[in-house]
Amino acid sequence: MNIEPIAAFRDNYIWAIREGARAIVVDPGDAEPVLEWCRRNGVTIEGIWVTHHHPDHVGGVARLQELFPELSVAGPQGGRFEGIDQGLVDGDTIAAFGHRFQVLSVPGHTLDHIAYFCDTLTPPVLFCGDTLFAGGCGRVFEGTHEQMQQSLDRLRSLPANTLVYCAHEYTAANLRFAAAIEPDNAALQARIQEVAAARAAGEPTVPTTVERELATNPFLRWDQPAVVAAAAERGAGREPVEVFATIRLWKDQF
Repeated sequence: MNIEPIAAFRDNYIWAIREGARAIVVDPGDAEPVLEWCRRNGVTIEGIWVTHHHPDHVGGVARLQELFPELSVAGPQGGRFEGIDQGLVDGDTIAAFGHRFQVLSVPGHTLDHIAYFCDTLTPPVLFCGDTLFAGGCGRVFEGTHEQMQQSLDRLRSLPANTLVYCAHEYTAANLRFAAAIEPDNAALQARIQEVAAARAAGEPTVPTTVERELATNPFLRWDQPAVVAAAAERGAGREPVEVFATIRLWKDQF
């Protein structure tokens, strides 16, 4: 089983979980890049997994259903996207080519946001949509900052070697903001150089790992002195949700 990126729009990644000539795609916001990838690789789509209802994550679902009528569409139960065949809630599991993925409810970016986590793969794998990004996190659109911080707290507790497959190529911009918060973070400075080299070579900067995010992503580091101090300069107290909310609002205007 392989996991392959399919680039879409300006900076989206649609993830393909592939075994031979079969695949499941995660968050197909645009059908055409998926269809081109299928033609190029001789692959048939057997399933779609959705993390949340935003158009850049579900916009290609209907077209793929037309062309692959046997596929099933899994996603958040009771969410705002109506094209779901298999509604999923926290604690459910879903299979991909012999591996079981656990469904994690991670509201904040949207209220219906879920993630898919598998710890039977080596290393473990997480598809987290727009909740956690490499070096950042999603905007808080529908939920509260408390919900988002709790969702991220859940994700940061996953095994350190977990591969994090997020849905956007935002890493370079995210790390510029991270450096404004923690300019003396040596791991962060090294990562900025690595990301610049990867992007110059046209390579994706994801997947990342939980370990790397814990070392460099301010939205998982609300309990680190430098991040607490940076938030305090903008009026935050020391409680994790206060620190998180302050830096998330700061990032909104950065």
